[in-house]
Amino acid sequence: MPITSEATTTWTGSLIEGSGTVAFSSSNLGTFPIDWKARSEGSDTTTTPEELIAAAHASCFSMAFSNMLAQNGTPPERVNTSASVTFKPGTGITGSHLNVNATVPGITPERFQEIADDAKAGCPVSQALAGIEITLEASLA
Repeated sequence: MPITSEATTTWTGSLIEGSGTVAFSSSNLGTFPIDWKARSEGSDTTTTPEELIAAAHASCFSMAFSNMLAQNGTPPERVNTSASVTFKPGTGITGSHLNVNATVPGITPERFQEIADDAKAGCPVSQALAGIEITLEASLA
């Protein structure tokens, strides 16, 4: 059965001067601020669409990788993934870089890399982002 996830954004004003908030239907964390300045110049305090995509990509990859490692007979003790999504004003989203470090007993570095590459390709968010370059750094702890 398909599952639908939802987020809601409220925006006021023009692109440059305006601002808004985003909220997730599954969370009681409240709303997160969004604005063009943070998106085009960066910010440590304001959420961007790219940060939300990065969260989705890191989460999805971690789940896919963990599952594939378990299917290989080498379930991970820990998978730590970060995703960095790049946005270029005037061009758009240009790439996503996954950086994973995992503790996986009983696996060779070569097999670890092979499974990481397969997880990158098979992750549903990677597939949704097929129009951009996706890179991967994988290290075995």
